[in-house]
Amino acid sequence: MMNSSPLKSILVDKTYLDELSNIERKKYLQKVKFLKYIHAEGPQSNASLSNFLNLSLPTSLTLINELMEEDLIERKGRGESVGGRKPDLYALKDNSFYILSIDMERFKIKMAIFDNNNNNITGVQSFTFPITQEVTAVNQLYTIAQDLMKASKIDQSKLIGIGVDMPGLVDTALGENYTYLFSGKESKSLKDTLEEKFSKPVFIQNDVKSATLAESRFGLANNKKDALVLLMDWGVGLGVIMGGKLQNGTSGFSGEFGHIPFVEDGALCYCGKRGCLETVASGIALAKMAKEGIKSGQNSILNKLSDQEIDKIEPQLVIDAANRGDQYAISILADIGIKLGRGIAILIQLFNPELIILGGKMAEAKQYITIPIQQSVNTYCMTQMREKVDVVLSKLGQDAAIMGTVGYVIEKILERQVLLAS
Repeated sequence: MMNSSPLKSILVDKTYLDELSNIERKKYLQKVKFLKYIHAEGPQSNASLSNFLNLSLPTSLTLINELMEEDLIERKGRGESVGGRKPDLYALKDNSFYILSIDMERFKIKMAIFDNNNNNITGVQSFTFPITQEVTAVNQLYTIAQDLMKASKIDQSKLIGIGVDMPGLVDTALGENYTYLFSGKESKSLKDTLEEKFSKPVFIQNDVKSATLAESRFGLANNKKDALVLLMDWGVGLGVIMGGKLQNGTSGFSGEFGHIPFVEDGALCYCGKRGCLETVASGIALAKMAKEGIKSGQNSILNKLSDQEIDKIEPQLVIDAANRGDQYAISILADIGIKLGRGIAILIQLFNPELIILGGKMAEAKQYITIPIQQSVNTYCMTQMREKVDVVLSKLGQDAAIMGTVGYVIEKILERQVLLAS
């Protein structure tokens, strides 16, 4: 008989499945499909679930009752009535299982543990962690994560997977990042290295794509067919939703907007090319402009920084200065916005979206970045196309990527279990 404990009855390995009878294996498969459906679509009635699984109403109700006994789902209100009694709705139960979500930036990492209903259990914790090209940094990452998991006091047997979003060329299928934490083609992938450390399933995703998934599910892109998400942090990345689906490209590398050629014979970009958009319109460019301006004697409240602070200046300091009325900070943000707007005008003419969402650190500059972006779009984009698109600030803030990773991991784990049992 199937083990009735909540997780072992759903997340099992092939050895366990091979020991089941055909009837038990089929029931397991139906349950996983059931959970996958309500995770993606929200609370459902017995009628909608029986229709989805192509089962009779009594059979699907039996599955519902078993999943409730296994503490995985619960009644969640009532649905719309079509003339009779309103049907019960069923949804995933809070704290049935957990996901560790890790958001890696260039100079720090953020972590949080979420439950299956996207409730943030630990709050987002931030740690100094300069991301490197070498995979040896995984040991430090593991130590920080272990401390967070212990402090959370969750039942670690209910931690079913780990999601890592990060900048760079991320191949989700191979579980590799060719820009950071890369051990070489002959070695184990980053995914394999992390799974060996954590003894849990690990899924790796590009940070912008994770943010785009969050916008599609929880944010302004919800129910939008054609939308772009621009993440403006140290670098500049693009997430593309076309036909209601996230577009990954052949190798999963779509959206490297920051590395389009923008300036003839421009500054050397860390990607190895010269004159990329990121060299003149990114958090990196903003910090560089601020540093050069302060050292050249520009009048700014940023002059109060020590020499050491100036050398390590971050975009947030410039944004904070602008929001306090500092004219120099406002002027360099405007310069960044104009260049970004010119790039966005190209995107509008390529993709013809209905919505462009601006997120990331630099989105916190609000009107100091959005007004010059819009002015530049008005200058460089065809009228008929720019009038059909709204350019808006994300409402999810800087934690969009860490939220998007959670849903991505749950979807991939349940998808994998479906394939395993089929």
